[in-house]
Amino acid sequence: MAILTRRKFLRTGLNSMALAAASPLLFKSCAKNSKDGIFSGDTFYFDLFNISHELIRDVLNTALSKGGDYADLYFELTSSNSIVMEEHSVNRANSTMTMGMGVRVLNGDQTGYSYTEDLALSSMKKVAKAAAAIANSSAVAMDKEFTFLKNPEYYPVLSHWEDVNVKTRVNMLNALDEKIFSLDDRIKRATLYMSDEEKYILFVDSNGVMRGDYQPLTRMGASLVAEQNGKKEQNGDNYSIRNSVEFYTEEKLDILARRSVDLTTGLFSAVNAPVGEFPVVLAAGSSGILLHEAIGHGMEADFNRKGISIFSDKINKKVAEDFVSIVDSGVDKNMRGSINFDDEGHDSQQTLLVENGIMRSYLHDKISAKHYDVDVTGNGRRESFKYQPLPRMRNTYMKNGPHTFDEIIESTSYGIYADQFTNGQVNIGAGDFTFYIKSGYLIENGKMSKPIKDVNIIGNGPDVLKDITMVADDFKFSEGGWTCGKGGQSVPVSLGLPTCKVSAITVGGKNS
Repeated sequence: MAILTRRKFLRTGLNSMALAAASPLLFKSCAKNSKDGIFSGDTFYFDLFNISHELIRDVLNTALSKGGDYADLYFELTSSNSIVMEEHSVNRANSTMTMGMGVRVLNGDQTGYSYTEDLALSSMKKVAKAAAAIANSSAVAMDKEFTFLKNPEYYPVLSHWEDVNVKTRVNMLNALDEKIFSLDDRIKRATLYMSDEEKYILFVDSNGVMRGDYQPLTRMGASLVAEQNGKKEQNGDNYSIRNSVEFYTEEKLDILARRSVDLTTGLFSAVNAPVGEFPVVLAAGSSGILLHEAIGHGMEADFNRKGISIFSDKINKKVAEDFVSIVDSGVDKNMRGSINFDDEGHDSQQTLLVENGIMRSYLHDKISAKHYDVDVTGNGRRESFKYQPLPRMRNTYMKNGPHTFDEIIESTSYGIYADQFTNGQVNIGAGDFTFYIKSGYLIENGKMSKPIKDVNIIGNGPDVLKDITMVADDFKFSEGGWTCGKGGQSVPVSLGLPTCKVSAITVGGKNS
């Protein structure tokens, strides 16, 4: 298969394009498997972006022309496709491509950043000069030899999305549509969606580090409306993962259809939650959003370096019970938040944030690691070449504990089981949060009883962490398409949790 050069890409154009129902996508780039060696060196990326060692060195020297301690370049080409089906037929579809590069210069604790969508040498040198303006001293020569580093494979794939035609995608959505409507005649409307993305990046810095990566991402989901006795309910479910089309097996489609229908129709029998302060049992999986938002953000090093986070003075201090351990990891196979290396060229890893109740680390990028005089943790992430990297989460989750699900439920005489989270708001500094729970159950006399809906919970992240009294041994990842926003940027993440019990959280009903 022919490689898509920068010139061919520019001829194709950057505008959104309607997808013909049976034609292949426009983006064609490379061999089907990185094991062929296509990504093992710099040749592929140099051809893709129409660059060379000499050109890169020229741009880096321009970036360091005013001094500066360090400079890096981030090249990116992204192809994305999406299809939406309503009323049993496709009503929206598009394909987009973006390409560009960003230049970052660090001078002490200050950052200069600029980007361009034009990869002509003159344009790249222009933005390099803009980033260089952060410094004001003698030029520094970039005299290191480039070393192209080999990647691990945390998201192996069998094929590339560029080789999947639109007809195949439409057929999968049609199959999902048929499965959903065959399960329950109360389903009146279904909005189904499928998207995929392929991102090619090349990172180079003034230390001579050079790395390239191919990052696939896909999402499929259903939003349903059901009606019973004149009453309507809406809910749904989705998958999102770094994988190829082979992920969507018949079994996966069956599970997605059944979960979406059950979550929607289950709301008909649900009642409003009681109001007050109760024990709350967080369900395994998607309840990890509470951990991500109310606790994880407070462990990002830039918030702590600036004294914003309530965890700023908690390193090596007890923040939870001995059986609570929390990690942020970029190495979980094919998960949405996994990365082979971060957007500063550092190896991905698993970072232990809380070990047996003791806080051990923040999530660091290059700047914060230098400030704290510690190793980077591989958490420097950016949305695209238009943004500079920040300390960001990847896959954030709690490890298994010593209890069982049954023990946790039986220990609760009266409380709330939180099953499906949706919206939430968090004050990073204080850790205060409000979350909306779409569905769950009332726990009475140590047993799950009535389903509940429209639940608000209000609390404080660090307090909740301290108030976790039991953690089960049933950890699972949430397979949903979680996206984390920070500093005007959005990045894909994953999250998870074993079932755990919080001794008390303020619970409010729909109108509280």
